[in-house]
Amino acid sequence: MKYTPTDSPFASFWWGGYECTDQLNAFGNRVDFLPLTGHLPLLDQDYADLAQFNVRTVREGIRWAMIEKTPYQYDWSTVKLMLDAGERHGIQQVWDICHFGYPDDLTPLHPMFARRFAAVCRAFVDFYRSVRPEGTLIVTPINEVSFMSWLGGDVRGTSPYCVGQGWEVKYGLMRAYIEGSWALREADPSIRFLSTEPLINIVPPPNPWVSHVREAKRMHRDQFQAIDILSGRMCPELGGHESLLDIIGFNYYYDNQWQLHPHRHLGWNDPVMDPRWVPLSELLRQAHKRYKRPFVVTETSHPGVDRPLWWNMIGKECAKALHMGLPLLGACIYPMVDRPDWDHLDHWHRSGLWDAELRPDGPPRRILHEPSAHALLEAQALVQAAQPQPKVPRRRPVLVG
Repeated sequence: MKYTPTDSPFASFWWGGYECTDQLNAFGNRVDFLPLTGHLPLLDQDYADLAQFNVRTVREGIRWAMIEKTPYQYDWSTVKLMLDAGERHGIQQVWDICHFGYPDDLTPLHPMFARRFAAVCRAFVDFYRSVRPEGTLIVTPINEVSFMSWLGGDVRGTSPYCVGQGWEVKYGLMRAYIEGSWALREADPSIRFLSTEPLINIVPPPNPWVSHVREAKRMHRDQFQAIDILSGRMCPELGGHESLLDIIGFNYYYDNQWQLHPHRHLGWNDPVMDPRWVPLSELLRQAHKRYKRPFVVTETSHPGVDRPLWWNMIGKECAKALHMGLPLLGACIYPMVDRPDWDHLDHWHRSGLWDAELRPDGPPRRILHEPSAHALLEAQALVQAAQPQPKVPRRRPVLVG
């Protein structure tokens, strides 16, 4: 199937993403990034700033841990503030129900996790439609199941702080994801789903053993487990179905390609490129061949001085994907405004389009990173030139005389 810009449910190709994690970090401390980055108090400024880059779609999160302090009781006041700001500025908001955090009394291994998640999904739709009765609601039920299950299930980076339990955590997250998806669709049959998973490339070392090749192939293939479970291709007992696979989001960063034994990242901008490095456009082509769904690059960015080079590469790769005829519907700058490290809050990544200048008496001041801004405008021009244009019907000539 060929897709054109008119097929997209999104208000713009380029999106802004705002870090909304509310998780327990590696030290067991709850973090809440919407106020920490200043996005919550500076909503109007952040949304107004998007106009200069023609960004009209953003990714936001409801912060499950913050809105459900008591089981089955919800405080939607901050979500209402965000919805109102979106309406004032003409911004389309794509909502994460669970980004990287759960209420204090829950983990993915809790027997009531899926039921509680389905309940918050229903409650969110009821609230949302009470405020926005019209228009398309696009939701990501749970963000990056693969990453969350590794972080909390294998390396004790967040709740439930396990080692060697990654599969069990993933299974619990996907049980909730699927129950929540059916609950969302029951509450609003017109809802659209956006799955978001890392897009990676794992390779064996040079001159590998047979076991190295086998392990790299298995780990590379395992990146698709969450989407395969969602679609019912894997673990059908959880109730997944192809109809739940709607728009696929791929999160892609500079460290998404690596070698095993020993572990090392493959450089994305080396003078002589590693032959095992796979361009983003090719990774997208392979993933689309597997699922045959429209897709979005739902997170991408780079820290530090190489940000402009990264945006140049992203623009070229998105343009290549469009020239291939792939149904790429968007790319999300994530984060749009800089964020600190989850575990060491005094370390800021310098990865946003805007840097955050800390102040003792208010939210961080936004400082536009000018080299990144110029590189983004160039990337936008490349993508605009590559996008298929809707056909204009020919008008029959009018004969006079």
